[in-house]
Amino acid sequence: MRSIDHRLIEESTATSSSSSHYASIFTNYPLISAVVAFTIAQLIKFFTSWYKERRCDLKRLVGSGGMPSSHSATVTALSLAVGLQEGFGGSHFAIALILTSIVMYDATGVRLHAGRQAEVLNQIVYELPAEHPLAESIPLRELLGHTPSQVVAGGMLGIATAIVGYLVTLIAT
Repeated sequence: MRSIDHRLIEESTATSSSSSHYASIFTNYPLISAVVAFTIAQLIKFFTSWYKERRCDLKRLVGSGGMPSSHSATVTALSLAVGLQEGFGGSHFAIALILTSIVMYDATGVRLHAGRQAEVLNQIVYELPAEHPLAESIPLRELLGHTPSQVVAGGMLGIATAIVGYLVTLIAT
């Protein structure tokens, strides 16, 4: 009888701890900050595009490129949220900060130049004679990277999102 009770307690503990792991995802302040920053940045791009072009471009909700950089907003919010929650001297913040630096550098470096190369290549293909085998090629995506101002704007959005989220968590506790 005693072993049956012990087994029931273990099963109950395992069930409650696994359900608390799922619940902790929804209360994970750094994760929520990053997702909210990404969402806000994408919505800004969508509504800016809608305002300028007077048409809905659903690709702007998930596409890369444009103002502000959603990648920069996401990683900046994540880094600052980790720093505010765990402290700025720990290894978690160090990892998040290095990730942020790489993503922001890549957005203004490699991806920006790849987008510019795609623009030039698309222009070359457009000017080919109709009988050329590449004349009917599908155009390359040109909006890949970001200008420095787009990355800075994304970073500022990420900072604001993390701070607001932190203040909300302080008020909620």
